[in-house]
Amino acid sequence: MLKSIIGEKLGMTQIFDNKGNIVPVTVVEAGPCIVTGVRVIDKEGYSAVQFGFGDKKKKNLTRSQAGFFKKNNLLPKKIIKEFRIADLDEFTLGQEIKVDLFKPGDYVDVSAISKGKGYAGVIKRHNFSMQSVTHGQSDRTRARGSSGGQGPQKVLKGTKMSGHLGCKYATIQGLLVVNVNIENNVLLLKGSVPAAKNGILFISATVRKVPSNSENN
Repeated sequence: MLKSIIGEKLGMTQIFDNKGNIVPVTVVEAGPCIVTGVRVIDKEGYSAVQFGFGDKKKKNLTRSQAGFFKKNNLLPKKIIKEFRIADLDEFTLGQEIKVDLFKPGDYVDVSAISKGKGYAGVIKRHNFSMQSVTHGQSDRTRARGSSGGQGPQKVLKGTKMSGHLGCKYATIQGLLVVNVNIENNVLLLKGSVPAAKNGILFISATVRKVPSNSENN
């Protein structure tokens, strides 16, 4: 069974567990999603199900998008995402996918576009150490230092330097589902996720080996 859903990051907060410890959690509005397409091997060459999330005004649709939603008798959706799955028997066009796919104690992988942080130096971007502040010029403490070395007198491809930081597709694996609010379509995930506030998240059951004892007990 496919356990995947599209959500929106609402922010972070903290709750208390059964032992009175503070647990930082990310609040996610997960779904409801609509099945907007089913991809079969015989026709498309692969097997997948397509979800739609978030309402979109008809005036903001392209002609192809408007034709697609009209043909399938579906309300326009802002985010469209495909999830690969072998067994498509459980999915039908227009089916609603809700947050009740998950339960407290599950572990999920969350993918999203990370926060864009602009142009950053090597200390922030690559976790370099600062140079000594006791000798030399004062503007050298956060400098990268020499990029040369033995061998060819050029900067090798892949050398860690300052540059654009963030705004990349990233995934955090093995996040614990702390709570599920079915009425409000809300998930509470332990820890942080790679997205800015109101960012779109793609949530799936984790592919990692999960701990044998539940962390939320």
